[in-house]
Parts: sequence; structure tokens; C-alpha cells
Amino acid sequence: MFGVYRVFVLLVFVGQLCNGFYLPGSYMHTYSDGDPIFAKVNSLTSIETELPFSFYSLPYCPPLEGIKKSAENLGELLMGDQIDNSAYRFRMRTNESLYLCTTSPLSEHEVKLLKQRTRELYQVNMILDNLPALRFAKQNGVTIQWTGYPVGYSPPNSNDDYIINHLQFKVLVHEYEGNVMEVIGTGEEGMGVISEADKKKARGYEIVGFEVVPCSVKYDPEKMKKLHMYDSVPSVNCPLELDKAQIIKERERITFTYEVEFVKSETRWPSRWDAYLKMEGARVHWFSILNSLMVIFFLAGIVFVIFLRTVRRDLTKYEELDKEAQAQMNEELSGWKLVVGDVFREPEMSKLLCIMVGDGVRITGMAVVTIVFAALGFMSPASRGMLLTGMIILYLFLGIAAGYAGVRLWRTVKGTSEGWRSLSWSIACFFPGIAFVILTVLNFLLWSSKSTGAIPISLYFELLALWFCISVPLTLFGGFLGTRAEAIQFPVRTNQIPREIPERKYPSWLLVLGAGTLPFGTLFIELFFIFSSIWLGRFYYVFGFLLIVLLLLVVVCAEVSVVLTYMHLCVEDWRWWWKAFYASGSVALYVFAYSINYLVFDLQSLSGPVSAMLYIGYSLLMAIAIMLATGTIGFLTSFYFVHYLFSSVKID
Repeated sequence: MFGVYRVFVLLVFVGQLCNGFYLPGSYMHTYSDGDPIFAKVNSLTSIETELPFSFYSLPYCPPLEGIKKSAENLGELLMGDQIDNSAYRFRMRTNESLYLCTTSPLSEHEVKLLKQRTRELYQVNMILDNLPALRFAKQNGVTIQWTGYPVGYSPPNSNDDYIINHLQFKVLVHEYEGNVMEVIGTGEEGMGVISEADKKKARGYEIVGFEVVPCSVKYDPEKMKKLHMYDSVPSVNCPLELDKAQIIKERERITFTYEVEFVKSETRWPSRWDAYLKMEGARVHWFSILNSLMVIFFLAGIVFVIFLRTVRRDLTKYEELDKEAQAQMNEELSGWKLVVGDVFREPEMSKLLCIMVGDGVRITGMAVVTIVFAALGFMSPASRGMLLTGMIILYLFLGIAAGYAGVRLWRTVKGTSEGWRSLSWSIACFFPGIAFVILTVLNFLLWSSKSTGAIPISLYFELLALWFCISVPLTLFGGFLGTRAEAIQFPVRTNQIPREIPERKYPSWLLVLGAGTLPFGTLFIELFFIFSSIWLGRFYYVFGFLLIVLLLLVVVCAEVSVVLTYMHLCVEDWRWWWKAFYASGSVALYVFAYSINYLVFDLQSLSGPVSAMLYIGYSLLMAIAIMLATGTIGFLTSFYFVHYLFSSVKID
């Protein structure tokens, strides 16, 4: 009982990691009064289409110095981010209302595009000092927090659309005073070097919040076109009447303006992301964890009975007999002891099994390390794309573990290292090849839609270079280490003639597929939050909870596979290898079915066949990865269980 209490206390402690603990991901940048600060713009996004587009694909005001793309990491490019500079300029602690530009008369194509983006609920994503713009809206009396602001809006019972052309910004700043010296070479997310050459008192302001209120205001274009960019204009209140809003129609000229207000805040710079990472549904997360613990203890009880009551009782009774009685008992054996000469017989498609186990080891290792680092705060959302970049890097370098595990299992099954190079190549190309095919098909859809989510050709070659120059050699090296490792010796000999398997009333695969419901029960509540983060544009940062759920999932997969393997051996079915893999790996079927359910019932706003194809393609790729990881966990646990079980039996 005390051990259970300690486990529960440990889970509570790890769960506290979800309470917003993170490392900011960039160095603090302080500004003096009047310092210019330029906002940046990311791709336009929509929860209806999931197709990102460039900000400047719409007729917005370009900056005076021209459009320049920010340097992006691998994760940002794969996620479809395209961060550009913008014309929105602020001056620290200077409240002002400014004019940006007046467009040329809108063409038919521009009107059609603006109306389409408005009705598809596209959002403009603006960034200031690495903070996304926050917008607060009231819905049914509840204040809802969003990132970004809409391109426009369509009033109910109206065929007209109105563009957002006036923005009211509120920049929250924290006054900073301290013995902080000169900061050399610090960028927005840059690597900085802080020198201690000067001990003078430094004073400045940190940006700790960025909020926006979008408006649609109709201006007189003839009057406004006489102004120049950043000329002062009178402050305006957001009009509620539609006749004072800027309609989207052909030959209309749109004027863009904005105003900014700087407000002092007590929020400190390390805590500025807390507003974005407010955790909701904590009780639901804990309910999911307690539900999983109940499943674990139930399965643990079954495993306990198998080991201590059934197996141990049989072995103890057997060892107490003399040799003559053992020989007589061997003739009367029943259950799992009857398959002693077949239990380690080479399975069908053994090479494919070794390939899938090798890739499963790599995916499992990648998931565990990534989530641990994220729970400790090393993959903050302040560093965009770092989570995906980190996962790709880990996957590449864990090729050593994949090659080693696959080749060592191959040696164990075959009894020889012959063919290990071919096996290592297959391991290096199996899951990446599946991902490459799926992503290529989806990429053609994105290219045809002219979306920024399409992977550029140059990035394709970079990914192929990473694949063949890092992943493949490391997998081959891991395979070489596997040939040098000691092969696992089977405790019993395999008969030359396979034993006939008794007929069963129902297919054994039915039980295997049904076993996936237990691991899925551990996972499905957390899946809702993950899907909402990916497809509804919300921040997911409760990695403390996710780490606990992952650990529980590993335990459930191991227990389910052991129980199912023992049940098959008891009915004299010695073909346990693939069934042990799919007993836990079948959870992927339920994950994919859940993703379809989420598409139908929770993403009802998702429009168009392209968007649906993207969703199904990414969900399929995720399900395959989950199958390989959970199947590997179950198979390896069952393998060592069977090895231990039959190493305790002295039967010739």
C-alpha cells in the first residue's frame, strides 16, 4: 500500500510540470523610450480549410523596405509557417494613431479572394517581440481567447462581407531595472552573449503582452490617399453600424490604419507566455490518468495471477517430482507446456517483423525523449517549430537503436547474421518511405492550392539528404553493432515438424483486435486535447500530463500483450509472434477511427475535399507511427515473458 502511495505522489509531482513551467526559448530584449519595434506576420490560417496562405497573398500594405522573409527552422517550414516583415511599426511607450496605405481599386480577383478568405474564417497571425497577437471575444457571455484576428467578417442574414482595416493594439510592457550589462548580438530568438564590462544601472522596458482589437472602418479614399505612411490620423472608435464599416466590393479602395497604446504591467518577462498557456480541463486530465491507473491495476492483477498462481504452481509441482514421474507427466502435459517444441519456431514474414520492431524502437525512443524534454520546458512555443525539429533530429540519430534492435532480433530468429545489411537498409527506409509517399501526395494537393503549407522543392532535397546521409548510415552502424552483440539463446529446442494447432470456435485475431481497446482507453481523452491543438489552432503545453499518459500507455501495452500471449499459448497456439505485436499495436485502429469521428463530429466546419484529404493523410501517418511504437512495446515484453516462462521448464 505504501508503494502505491509513493507512485501516486510521484505522478502528482510530475503532473505539476503542466502548470506552465517552461524555458522562454529566447533572450530578453529591453527597449528604451522611442525605440522602433516592427511587428511580423505569419501565414494566414483557418480552422475550416487547414490550408495556410501567405499574408501578402491578400492586398495588404507592404513595408517601405520591401517584403523580407525571416529565417525559419526545419519545423516551421514543415508546419507551413511563413514569417515576413510588416509595415506595422511601434515606438516604445509612444501612444499614436497612424496611417498605413490606401490600396488601388480592388480588382475582381482580389474581391473574390478577400470574400473567400473572409467566409472561410481566415485569421491574420501577427507577432511582436516573438509574442503572438491575442484577441478576446465574448461568446454566450463567456470571454474566449484567440490568437490573431480575422481577415473580415460576414454579418448574419447578409450577402456582404467587410474587411478588417483598422487595428487597435495594446502592448503590455514591464519596466526593467537592474545590473544588466550590454547585450551583444541578441536577436528575436537569437543566441546572445552578455558581457559584464559595465556595472552601471540599466533601465528599459520588456514587452510582456500583445493584444489586438480588430475593426472595420470606412474612410474617404480621396482624402486619405494624400497622406504618407506613418502620418498621424485621428483615433477612431470601432463602429457598430454596418454603413460605417468598409465593405468588400469591386473598384473599392481600402485604407489601412492602426493605433497603439502602451500599458505598464506587473507581469515579468519569464511569465509572459502564461497568458497563452493557461491550462483548461485539468480535472479531465486527472480523470483520464485515474481511469488508466484502474486499467493498469486490473491487468496487473491478471498478470500476477498468471505468474504467481498458475505458472509458479505448475513449475513447483513439476520440480518436486522424480525423473520417472516427470517422464510420465510429460506424456500428460496440457496447455502452454504442450507447445514447448514450437513456441520459438520462426514466424511468418520474420524479416518484416524485425523491420517493424526496429522502427518501433526508434519511434518509441523519439516520443519518450521529446515529451520528457518538452515537459521540462526545453521546447517552449516561444521557439516556433522546435518541437517538430527536435523530433526529426531524434528520429535520425535513433537510427542506431533501430538498426541494433532489428538486426539482433534477426540473429535471434535466424541464428545467423547473414542478410543484416539488407535488413538495416529496410529498417532505414520502411517508415520514412511510408511518410515520404503520404507527404508527397498531400504536398501535391497543397501545391495545387498554392498554400504556404506546401514543402518547397529545396526542402525536399534537404530532407532526402538528411535521410540518406545521416539516418541510413546510422541505421547500418546500429545493425553492425547488432551483429557483434550476443544473440539471445532460446531455452528449448524447436521440433522439425510443426505441431498442429487445435481448431477454435472463434478467430484468434478477433481477440487480438479487441485487446487494443484497453490501451486506447488510456489514450483517448488526451487525444481530444492533442487534436484540438493541431486542428483548432490552440496551444498544447500540458506535456506533464502527456508524459504520465505515455508511461501509463507503455505499461498497459506490455500487460495486454503478455496476457494475450499467455492465453494463446494455453490453447496450444504457438504462433504468438505477430499476435503479440498486434495485441497492443491494434490501438492504432482505434486511434484512426477516433480521428475520423473527430473529423465528422468536432470538425464540422472543415470544408472542401482537399482539407479532408490533408486531415485523413496526417491522421493515417500518426496511426501508423502509433502502431509501430505500441506494437514493439507489446512484442518485446511478450518475447521476454515467453523466454522466461520456458527457461523455467525442464522438458526434452
